[in-house]
Amino acid sequence: MHGKMKMEKRILEEFYGLNEIKITKLDGYDNQNFKVNSDKGKFIFKTYKTLPDLQELIEGENQTLLHLNQDNENIFPKPIPNLDGSFLNFENGVISRLLSFVDGAFLGDVTHTPDLFLSFGEFLAKMDTQLLNFRNSAIKARILNWDLKNLDLNQKYISCISQPEKRKLVSYFFLQFRENVQPQLNDLRTSIIHSDANEWNVLVKNGEVSGIIDFGDMAYSPLINEVAIAITYGMMGKDNPLEWASYILKGYHKHLPLLAEEIDLLYYLVAARLCISVCNSAYSRQQDPENEYISISEKPAWNLLEKWIAINPTFAAESFRNALRFDSIIQEDYQKEKGIRDTHLSKALSLSFPQPIKMTGSAFQYMFDAAGKIYLDAYNNIPHVGHCHPKVVEAGQKQMAKLNTNTRYIYDQLNDYAEKLLSKFPEGLNKVFFVNSGSAASDLAIRLATNFTGKEKLMAMEYGYHGNTRMGIEMSHYKYGGSGGRGQAEHILKAPLPDTYKGQFRNNDGSAGKAYAQLAIDLMKKDDSKIAAFIAEPVVGCGGQVPLAKGYLKDIYPAIREQGGVCISDEVQVGFGRLGKCFWGFEMQEVVPDIVVLGKPMGNGHPMGAVVTTDVIADAFANGMEFFSSFGGNPVSCAIGTAVLEVIEEERLQENATQTGDYLKNLLVNLKEIHPEIGDVRGSGLFFGVELIQNQNPNQPATALAKKIQNGLKEMGILIGTDGPDHNVLKIKPPMCFTRKNVDQLVGGLNSQLQAK
Repeated sequence: MHGKMKMEKRILEEFYGLNEIKITKLDGYDNQNFKVNSDKGKFIFKTYKTLPDLQELIEGENQTLLHLNQDNENIFPKPIPNLDGSFLNFENGVISRLLSFVDGAFLGDVTHTPDLFLSFGEFLAKMDTQLLNFRNSAIKARILNWDLKNLDLNQKYISCISQPEKRKLVSYFFLQFRENVQPQLNDLRTSIIHSDANEWNVLVKNGEVSGIIDFGDMAYSPLINEVAIAITYGMMGKDNPLEWASYILKGYHKHLPLLAEEIDLLYYLVAARLCISVCNSAYSRQQDPENEYISISEKPAWNLLEKWIAINPTFAAESFRNALRFDSIIQEDYQKEKGIRDTHLSKALSLSFPQPIKMTGSAFQYMFDAAGKIYLDAYNNIPHVGHCHPKVVEAGQKQMAKLNTNTRYIYDQLNDYAEKLLSKFPEGLNKVFFVNSGSAASDLAIRLATNFTGKEKLMAMEYGYHGNTRMGIEMSHYKYGGSGGRGQAEHILKAPLPDTYKGQFRNNDGSAGKAYAQLAIDLMKKDDSKIAAFIAEPVVGCGGQVPLAKGYLKDIYPAIREQGGVCISDEVQVGFGRLGKCFWGFEMQEVVPDIVVLGKPMGNGHPMGAVVTTDVIADAFANGMEFFSSFGGNPVSCAIGTAVLEVIEEERLQENATQTGDYLKNLLVNLKEIHPEIGDVRGSGLFFGVELIQNQNPNQPATALAKKIQNGLKEMGILIGTDGPDHNVLKIKPPMCFTRKNVDQLVGGLNSQLQAK
């Protein structure tokens, strides 16, 4: 027998008078556990390294078990006194004790049924009822990182999670816990609870839960945490986790009624338990890579956590409420809110759908509405790295709590962000002006251009859009040439859209780009005045996601500069790696502009914009009139912008845009072969347009079909947009964390809608 086993055997013989001893070592975290067979029956022998306050905790656990065993037999482990009547033994810096053996099959080894889970809930409720008025000072004072109320104690372990996409998932739920649970903790019912009712601690006999073991994680904590932990483990590996949770809830509520305010926190408490589990597994793997027991629940915990992020918290709360027959919190009629909106806001502000959506929350590529529905967001490119990304949110929160001022002062955040942002540009583009939106940036870009050149005329792209300022509207054909527009201003030249699908020139081998550029050059030559600037998006979004024809900018940029103008690239929609292989859209055309306009994705939803330009243009602008933006470049915005850039790098989102975008394009092209209504698939990375036509004729737009598909996908829980001059182009531009699984859902939904046309 191993030397240490000999020590255990001797203690059992001398301290407890056991004979015919057979010892089997069991798995454990912080202490060593042994199963003991002897002439007096089966027992569990536990040993602990002596640590400060440990004796009081073990004594507290023994007192709790003795209390529970007063009216029960073979349900809970019972402390066994040694020959002198003591419950603890001390020898060579080791504390040991003996517990009765509770027989039964593990919940993790039996087939799960609704009745079994009902009994699971009933068992826990009866146990917790016994503990409601029981108190122990050592357990009450205990600070344990596995206690859900102490979730933040595990924050330091997040860095042990090696995969960035998993780290952000855990960080998101830490953030949600702080926002939704912590403010209510002090108002919840509290008690001593078992706090670890997992499938390897819960025992089953004859199809019912018959016992529970391992009280080592007991905590004085909100009562609802007992239920949250139980349903967390009960839901693991289930196709319909909320349904299985409802059985445990029903059983518990039958014997110990829960409150609505407790039920409504369960979504976040379940996530907290999963986060604690995966954080501790990651940390423990670093400390003890060989201990397989440490990560026994890790894979199912990750699987459930990834399912959990795609469940609307309102839907989860409604499911739990339905199980217990509480009042509904679902809201499906938004006419009152729409009426208030119409009263206070102009009708110029539109809604995306005839039946509007009331959004209540979001997470990465998902959005949640008040009716409990979840939407796969394949349309909102403003939350570039994902809705509510925790790193971005926390960067803003921390900086807002510290300092927010303006660029008339020196602060590190401005210098750090400017340097990091400019490092993404070619060497000559080395000056940045910060503003609050892409619209403001477009307006400033034109000011820079007209100031530098001394000219006023501008050339902008047909169907282009450059913002909501007066100047932005004047140069945006999408606006001035559309409904309510005032028409083309005298100082604006409109360059023909270099569309190789249904335009005048269609060979995208470089010849069409050259031909379209020549049309624009000829237009300049016809005009008496020379232009100050040419502005274009590398992919014309409002024109229907139309990429500029190959080589177009290579030909037109030199002509603009030759007649004294500057070249502006509007990267508001396509910048920051969205196109995949290129970080900026102008790189696709192998050119370097003189001025670059930035917006939307810079702040992941926080209002930010910028203009990047050259030394010479910036110097010319410094003519004595101060440029000042009250909020542009403020410390909070800079902290957020820095976080966005860091997330793009850490999570390799540009690479994801390339790989996921290639996968998406292949599926869309395959769909085009099946459905003749798809005339063209164009774009790259995570920025695509799918043009719908009638009678296989590019000049017959299927506008009604595009709107029908958009609304049909909305009903399926998928959000896309429509755009283009005829609004017949399906616009796909999701957050950069979009996955292949998301692509499958999107294309599957699109296929269904086309089949049902």
